[in-house]
Amino acid sequence: MLIVAALGGNALLRRGEPMTAENQRRNVKRAASALMALIEEGHSVVITHGNGPQVGLLALQSAAASNEGAFPLDVLGAESAGMIGYMIEQELGNLAGKKQFATLLTQVRVDQRDPAFSHPTKPIGPVYDEPTARRLAEERHWAIAPDGDKWRRVVPSPRPLEILEASVISYLVEHDVVVICTGGGGVPVISRGDGSMMGVEAVIDKDLASSLLARQLNADMLLMLTDVDAVYMDYGTPQARALRRVRAGDLAPEDFPAGSMGPKVSAAMEFVRATGNPSAIGRLDDAVEIANGRRGTRFEA
Repeated sequence: MLIVAALGGNALLRRGEPMTAENQRRNVKRAASALMALIEEGHSVVITHGNGPQVGLLALQSAAASNEGAFPLDVLGAESAGMIGYMIEQELGNLAGKKQFATLLTQVRVDQRDPAFSHPTKPIGPVYDEPTARRLAEERHWAIAPDGDKWRRVVPSPRPLEILEASVISYLVEHDVVVICTGGGGVPVISRGDGSMMGVEAVIDKDLASSLLARQLNADMLLMLTDVDAVYMDYGTPQARALRRVRAGDLAPEDFPAGSMGPKVSAAMEFVRATGNPSAIGRLDDAVEIANGRRGTRFEA
């Protein structure tokens, strides 16, 4: 079975952890172990991953430089995708030296007229208390929004329209290569009038891009691995209840937080509706059992 497995940014760097190379490496080792369990089950796996905390840190470092030295978000997205992909590829290789792995920087076409450019919603970077977030927003001209009981910077998140390297990824999969790609949702690019591409200041939602990739690859399953065990109705309240099996049309993405579970639910439903194949959301450590339908939330046609 061909599975597109999407690793959430919080699965790679746990909420509240300092963003150090040591912490990221430890979490990547844990993720690699879960992913290897899927591979050892006999599945072909394409791995995507988030980069919200990492690209946010790179943006902070870039902003600390002179104006001439600051890099745009598309370049920082490529930089973070390379960094995380390198760690994932190396740790997977350490577990299965004879298997072939490849990290591929991935361009994702978006529409320059997407309304997201005037309404930023995608959280990046570290979390702050509200007074700190408001001070930084004023100093650095950020848009900010709540993220649980904390606050984060938010940036435009246009809808992904096409994974430009999908045919290359498909070729590698056909040759039994485990591909790590579409890091952080991919590098957002727009098509200019002459057909050439250029990057834009945005961050694409990793789950929506993973769903699009899974459709372009004709995958058998889309698996979104995060730090919660399932999708919950009324999450964080005494009435919270885990959903186990749902039909693609039974939920509305807008009933879930826009910065976290909402895009995952939307991505899951889009994949199921387009392909008739299942998608699932759950905890990273439960990857095999989620793929087998025993844990997590499974979306079906």
